[in-house]
Amino acid sequence: MIFFPAIDLKDGQCVRLLRGDMDQATVFNDDPAAQAALFEQNGSQWLHLVDLNGAFEGRPVNGAAVEVILAALTIPVELGGGIRDEATIAMWLEKGVERVILGTVAVRDPELVKAACKRHPGRVALGIDARDGLVAVEGWAETAEITAIDLARRFQDAGAAALIYTDISRDGAMQGPNIEATIAMAEAVEIPVILSGGVSSMDDLRAVKAAATGKLEGVISGRAVYDGRIDVTAAVALLGEAA
Repeated sequence: MIFFPAIDLKDGQCVRLLRGDMDQATVFNDDPAAQAALFEQNGSQWLHLVDLNGAFEGRPVNGAAVEVILAALTIPVELGGGIRDEATIAMWLEKGVERVILGTVAVRDPELVKAACKRHPGRVALGIDARDGLVAVEGWAETAEITAIDLARRFQDAGAAALIYTDISRDGAMQGPNIEATIAMAEAVEIPVILSGGVSSMDDLRAVKAAATGKLEGVISGRAVYDGRIDVTAAVALLGEAA
């Protein structure tokens, strides 16, 4: 499995939210490019990047910070937040993002997402964020009347590169990941699934690895990395080892 350290961008800074609440943001670094470079130096093979302002506004907002990060790295970057049309998808892929993450638009315009998967093979991921099993959209400000698994199944044959599944109730709360729900998602679809939300310790990573051998592509963590509870080098090594 791959360990994905996360950078969430709000107003050009690296932050972490508590359960997706923009009013509960903790700033961890005001130099996102330096933070990204540190992750690469510590052995990261990928970077998970989110434009939080963009997720709420439905358009790229932290584009300048994203471009500086891309220029600072040689490892691939996946980017989500405010990417809701083909022009924006194409723009970020041309600028060097390895794969874009489509979330809200998967609910609002699934045909656009399916077309993007075909147009950009291997470079479009689904971001499915769930609150009590239902999909949250518009930067988690709204809840759609569809379950996370039902939404994922709509894209079973679309050719998405990955599916990033986040349990919002766990995100930033440092209470452990929802392993059961994530594995249920992985077993429901053929799309490679990445776990996100609540990963707060090396013990959490060990638990995910023990439960998910062969079922998950990777694990995302943000706050625990900044708090020093997860060492990036050790996390990369742990998940990269054969079970």
